[in-house]
Amino acid sequence: MTHQPSRDGAIARAAHHFASGAFLADLTRRVAIKSESQSSDRGAELRAYLDGEMIPSLGNLGFTGTIVENAVAGRGPFLIAERHEADHLPTVLIYGHGDVVPGHEGRWRDGIDPWTVTVKGDRWYGRGTADNKGQHSVNIAALAEVMAERGGSLGFNAKFVIEMGEEAGSPGLRALAESHGEALAADVLIASDGPRVIAERPTVFLGSRGAINFELTVDLRKGAHHSGNWGGLLANPGTILANAIASLIDGQGRIRLDALKPAGIPPAVKAAIADLSVGGGPNDPEIDRDWGEPGLTPEERVFGWNALEVLAFETGNPRAPVNAVPGIARATLQLRFVVGTDPATVIDAVRAHLAANGFDRVQVTPSRMEAFTATRLDPNDPWVGWALESLARTTGKKPALLPNLGGSIPNDVFSEILGLPTIWVPHSYPACSQHAPDEHLLAPVVEEALRVMAGLFWDLGETGPGIMDARKEACRA
Repeated sequence: MTHQPSRDGAIARAAHHFASGAFLADLTRRVAIKSESQSSDRGAELRAYLDGEMIPSLGNLGFTGTIVENAVAGRGPFLIAERHEADHLPTVLIYGHGDVVPGHEGRWRDGIDPWTVTVKGDRWYGRGTADNKGQHSVNIAALAEVMAERGGSLGFNAKFVIEMGEEAGSPGLRALAESHGEALAADVLIASDGPRVIAERPTVFLGSRGAINFELTVDLRKGAHHSGNWGGLLANPGTILANAIASLIDGQGRIRLDALKPAGIPPAVKAAIADLSVGGGPNDPEIDRDWGEPGLTPEERVFGWNALEVLAFETGNPRAPVNAVPGIARATLQLRFVVGTDPATVIDAVRAHLAANGFDRVQVTPSRMEAFTATRLDPNDPWVGWALESLARTTGKKPALLPNLGGSIPNDVFSEILGLPTIWVPHSYPACSQHAPDEHLLAPVVEEALRVMAGLFWDLGETGPGIMDARKEACRA
């Protein structure tokens, strides 16, 4: 009897790929590559992840890959890979990053080696399992199973861009998009990063909050002076800096400077957020419900509003304080912001505010980390409804729709520079310990994610052209 390719068949293949151990084997091989982008001596490993792992894996699926050197000296390269089936078919761009944060060897539970995938119950431990090797590995595997079910075709064109510097702020990615726009041209971005809203609920998000870090410094004099002889006579930089920060944000976490706040939450965004619930997981911290902007729900505060955080504060020697008035104080602050806040105005707004309030001795400088711009696809875009319907059909669950991720990713590269609608389907969960020791994936989420992406890619081949037509019609209207 002739095999009839079907959506259910593709999903069943994806489930078998998980059950057979093949996915775990692929992930174990990739985690073993110590691709730490924040380390200056990992250039060979960053390149090896692309040359030795991604190019062969995608080549097996008919992709032609090209390594592109980074325009930023000393930073990891990029991979652009393409599989073209027909000019009239939709083209999807898929993104992932193969770099990871430092391994933190020796700090993992039970002596776990961060460069080996260790299975303990439902948890798969290892650096990069959640962020982001495991996530783009799910998408590669799902593509393979759809292709196998269709007898060697996808039903659409596909491109990959894999970067090796996301954990260092994605240096060079924007330059890549500007110089290789034609090679990256597509109809939609479908990618995976970040967490689901909760482990059990499939999630789609449409962009991310932006982030800008800046430093406040009060440098009054060289060295410290005895607090008995000079206390009350010398201005204390720590005291000045603490009060300067308090003029920006109060003791309840409420931003005091209007220039750092959004104008409001759009109705469509507010409606999407109303269906969400954050926190409450077994490893989640307890939410402080009286913290931040009054009148907003916790979900609105993290997905629809800005947050100003003090990341570090130092004056004197906190580990070994002495009886002396310090000469200098420093703090690093971060603004996480939604669409409507222009990061280019933040530093000047803070400087003007501090000067106007008598803190003229506080120096404000941007940090070296590249700022991420806030982005958000319109929740009413046809691609959004298409993706939600696909996930619901595969899982039998109502997916969560996040207008934007609470964290920050370089989505502006795709939405602003390349002009793409952006659909993100995360395969991790909030308590995955990404960036920390004990990073892990949850096996049940991986299994469901493989099925979800097989269904989504199958639907792209079946109904993608109709979504493209719907978007064109909406633009004409």
